[in-house]
Amino acid sequence: MTEKGLTAARFGPPSSRSRVRRADKALVVASAVCLALVVLAMIGPWLAPYSPSAITPNANQGFSSQHLLGTDTLGRDILSRLLVATRLSLLGPALVVLTSTTLGTALAIASAWFGGWFDRIVSRVVAVLFAFPSMLFAVLAVAVFGQGLIAPVIALSIAYIPYFARIGRTVALRERYLPYIEACKLSGFSGWRICLWHILPNMASIVRAQATIGFGSALVDIAAISFLGLGVQPPSAEWGLMVSSGRSALLAGSPQESLSAGVMIIIAVVAFNVLGERMAKRSEER
Repeated sequence: MTEKGLTAARFGPPSSRSRVRRADKALVVASAVCLALVVLAMIGPWLAPYSPSAITPNANQGFSSQHLLGTDTLGRDILSRLLVATRLSLLGPALVVLTSTTLGTALAIASAWFGGWFDRIVSRVVAVLFAFPSMLFAVLAVAVFGQGLIAPVIALSIAYIPYFARIGRTVALRERYLPYIEACKLSGFSGWRICLWHILPNMASIVRAQATIGFGSALVDIAAISFLGLGVQPPSAEWGLMVSSGRSALLAGSPQESLSAGVMIIIAVVAFNVLGERMAKRSEER
């Protein structure tokens, strides 16, 4: 075999190697952006140059050395509000994903393990929940419990359970009938121990990937709810609320508030979606 053939056999075609490098770069960049957003959510209030609620006479001021991203219609520093809003903007989706992933994965494992009538009931309930849009759940929850962050989080958590339950059930069913599960049962292990110590760890990678993708979807939903005025209320700072409150200034030729918050939403959603897709692809390759 020629030297070129040996190189191709060992490392694969150049085109495939370049695609892998690009994919790895996308994974690294997405991971770095997600990590930066999480760190920003923790330390953002301490980085803010001004108080996010401090009102000044300089309303709708453009970019300047004093206000790097300008000011809003009340003269508040947009950069300060954007930094403080990161915590609240990421907290809601995190609670939604944590709750729905936990409950959905638990339902998936129980459905795959017990099967029979229990599996049929869970499948019917999941199918019914799939028929209701997540935003409809959120609007109904706000109508019943009032505006704020808690009601949309509870509603979206319920709405997202079917997605994790359906995907988790498929993976759990595949694990359920593998030979090592039968070996564990013959060894006298209890069903709880098998589910928690064997099935759950083996489906953790796909669950993490779907949770990461779900985080981006939940972020968009919560931002949309706040944009409609049904979620976080003023004077709190949240990305969706900032997009909404900056609409009047946008029409007046001062788009900095809506534009800045919208860019942050886009960056966060794209980063978490890319990270989740790469994680899912790697879990499939294993």
